Amino acid sequence: MRELTTEQVKKIVNPTIIDVREAVEVAAGKIPGSLNIPLGLLEFRIQELDKTKEYIIVCRSGARSGIATKYLESHGYKVFNMVGGMIEWEGNVVV
Repeated sequence: MRELTTEQVKKIVNPTIIDVREAVEVAAGKIPGSLNIPLGLLEFRIQELDKTKEYIIVCRSGARSGIATKYLESHGYKVFNMVGGMIEWEGNVVV
């Protein structure tokens, strides 16, 4: 599984981020521009993703995003897990 730190993610210009937290968690704040697809719905919404793009997967701590990253990798997607998740994120957040 490929991983990026929160610092590495902050340096990427226009990253495509998928937040796999539940909607109630995202309502408290998310990385600007990120798309919320809760982990439990990922298999049902996978067709919304483009296999030619690279995605950064985010959750609260990095555990759920790790599961999502492995799942998406197994289906041929180019993905990175953001280690440390939103707990370690010190960049901009929108509500």
